[in-house]
Amino acid sequence: MIAIRRAAERGHADHGWLDTWHTFSFADYYDPRFMGFRVLRVINEDVVAPRTGFPTHAHRDMEIITYVLEGALQHRDSLGTGSVIRPGEVQRMSAGTGVRHSEANASEHEPVHLYQIWIEPARRSVAPGYEQRAFPEAERRGRLRLAASPDGAEGSITIEQDARLYATLLGPGEKVGHALAPGRHAWVQVARGAIEVNGQRLERSDGAALSDELEVTLAAREPAEVLLFDLP
Repeated sequence: MIAIRRAAERGHADHGWLDTWHTFSFADYYDPRFMGFRVLRVINEDVVAPRTGFPTHAHRDMEIITYVLEGALQHRDSLGTGSVIRPGEVQRMSAGTGVRHSEANASEHEPVHLYQIWIEPARRSVAPGYEQRAFPEAERRGRLRLAASPDGAEGSITIEQDARLYATLLGPGEKVGHALAPGRHAWVQVARGAIEVNGQRLERSDGAALSDELEVTLAAREPAEVLLFDLP
């Protein structure tokens, strides 16, 4: 079974400095039909204007993943971490017992375009933590590159949940497949381009929930960048 979440149907807010789209209910956007999918709670697509950003704020008991498409994002947190996240890099912040952080556009002139993803942790009140790794284009091109997992397999970042995030870059006509174990589910998010997911066409910023499927097949109809979540 495949349920498609079209880009234009998502929650949307334009704050001037921030243009944001919410796949699931978030902040002032609330729709009881879209409260998340399995342990995937938030997928926000944000474009942050130059010289602006999110001021310091608090989180707890959430695995927060940042995936940058264009530009550079400056991160600072109460753990003492300061870093810049660029395309091809994935950041994980485990909020755990509590963390405060800020995110700002690192450029004076160019916007930063990113996805922020929240995954509910399997355990609450763990120690907060931070991790960031680069996944070069060559490792994502034409294949599903494991970027986040519960055990850090294949050099992926580690999350407090039995979920896995894959990233891929596909050229027109390229196809990749991912087998789903019994009882597992998948979410596909198209960051760029157009693909078919098990025969269903998805355009840029569309998403799809898959349940009771044996395999997820991604076939590019134009150059595409795609995130695939394997979920309990």
